[in-house]
Amino acid sequence: MSKTGFIEMAFEGRNEWWRYIATLFLVFMGWQFIGVIPLFVFSYMKADSLQDWIDAAESAFLGLGIDSNLYLLLIIFSFIGGLVFLVLGVRAIHHRSLKSLVSSRKTIDWNRILFGFAFWFLVSVILIFLDYLAHPDDFLNNFKLVPFVILVVVSLVFIPFQTSFEELLFRGYLMQGIGLLFKNAWAPLFLTSVGFGLLHAFNPEVEKLGPMILLYYIGTGFLFGIITLMDQGTELALGMHAANNIVAAMIVTVDWAVFQTDALLIDQSEPSLGVEMLLPLLIVYPLAVFFLSRKYRWRDWKQRLAGRIDNPINPSEER
Repeated sequence: MSKTGFIEMAFEGRNEWWRYIATLFLVFMGWQFIGVIPLFVFSYMKADSLQDWIDAAESAFLGLGIDSNLYLLLIIFSFIGGLVFLVLGVRAIHHRSLKSLVSSRKTIDWNRILFGFAFWFLVSVILIFLDYLAHPDDFLNNFKLVPFVILVVVSLVFIPFQTSFEELLFRGYLMQGIGLLFKNAWAPLFLTSVGFGLLHAFNPEVEKLGPMILLYYIGTGFLFGIITLMDQGTELALGMHAANNIVAAMIVTVDWAVFQTDALLIDQSEPSLGVEMLLPLLIVYPLAVFFLSRKYRWRDWKQRLAGRIDNPINPSEER
């Protein structure tokens, strides 16, 4: 058995090509159709007419005066729908456990999830604090006690469902499936990272900043992908992704981001693709990988990131 053990967890189940098509179809239906029913129903109730509702749909119903915390919750329901059907597909169609999407360890390491969350939450808050110190005039105090308390509850309870869906889909299900198809680790790392970046192509950030911002999302995909393969599990990435989005929802918001919330601060600066993108990609992300590699004593980088994938159950079987 090679040391790219996380990808090989997929061999626990059934992996005929049609099972991936069926599962991805279910995930798409749960995410883009069933999960959005609460948003569609509530927005229709807020609209004055069917035509108003249709017109509002073009701007994601933001013009209907829906409370920002409620809107955040309704958006997250779509990801919960995708997550539910991903779990159903893995269990009922592939006949394997949810744990196989999360970790190659005997049990899910919850301490890793919590550490990943705390580590990335601290890094994110420090970066925001330094930006605030350098450009205080760019930030507007937006603290409102009751809306903020509700936002904290919604963020801490529900955003992890959204980020877990993305991580288990890209760094779990697709990483393993593509790895089995190409029989190596580098192809799924590359393809899932690019796919994760392109998933954000319709975010309002892309319209505001241009397609080059997708490099930031692709780089973030590589960060979580490298961590997943080196740590042989998604636990750290699950915690870090949740922390990243919770900080974005609770601490600083902008009027052109995908999540517009009652955060503590509003960043009023004119966005650019300079330091905001290069600092994470060239400095913060490599330092994060280095720190985690020292803490968890990662070895065999070449094997885990680019090694061959073998079937540990039946090495002679061709899939």
